[in-house]
Amino acid sequence: MTRPLRLSCSAAVILLVLMALVHLLAESRDNAPDPARTPVLVELFTSEGCSDCPPADALLDRLDRSQPVAGAELIVLSEHVDYWNDIGWRDPYSSHAYSERQSAYAARFGLSSVYTPQMVVDGKFEFVGSDEQRAITAASTAAKAEKVGMTLSGAHLESENVLAVHLDAGQLPATSTRPAAVLLAIADEKDESHVTGGENGGRTLRHVAVLRSLKQVGSLDRVNSLSQDVRIEIPRRNGSIRLIAFAQDEENGTIWGVASTRFSK
Repeated sequence: MTRPLRLSCSAAVILLVLMALVHLLAESRDNAPDPARTPVLVELFTSEGCSDCPPADALLDRLDRSQPVAGAELIVLSEHVDYWNDIGWRDPYSSHAYSERQSAYAARFGLSSVYTPQMVVDGKFEFVGSDEQRAITAASTAAKAEKVGMTLSGAHLESENVLAVHLDAGQLPATSTRPAAVLLAIADEKDESHVTGGENGGRTLRHVAVLRSLKQVGSLDRVNSLSQDVRIEIPRRNGSIRLIAFAQDEENGTIWGVASTRFSK
């Protein structure tokens, strides 16, 4: 009869420690950035006053969490427009500046008007913001385009509401024909509203990467790269925020590069 294997107390502890280390190493590999993934910017123009928008908000969150596109790192932004604010509910995250940004896209795409929900991928593709298959197809195509390397690092508070971060960006590729504006976005990690009026009255709406400010901090061309410290005012609130930098051709809207990092106040 075979006797069962018995471990001493110390051997059992060592075995448990080794097993824990193996698990941590595997988890670390799973969570580490994949250098083979190309950053792709996914913008959603939305409004809490629009009854068609909650499914698109949910899709943006799902794309952010699941990262379903092989070869792409989806960097998402939720941009709340203000033209729904006069029909019973004022979206607390809305800004006329984001409506103007959407109007600029409409002009580039040759659209007769703006609409919500609208998703724009890397400034090149637009479609109804709840169309998951179109989102995946567009992101997959965008990930194959030539991109500029960009990084954000060393984010820290310099004062109560002034954040400093270091931004690096490479030169534009030879295929570019114009300089690109380098923009820095500040976005809330998560937001939630209990809507009491308008088309979504009585609903609780949740959002991810809600844009709160967008500022040009530099420019790129085929000769000049960028390496600088950037200081920007952040909203007066606690919690985690996202910083997203991207280089965009102001004429045709092409996103040449994008980078992101998180910061917790």
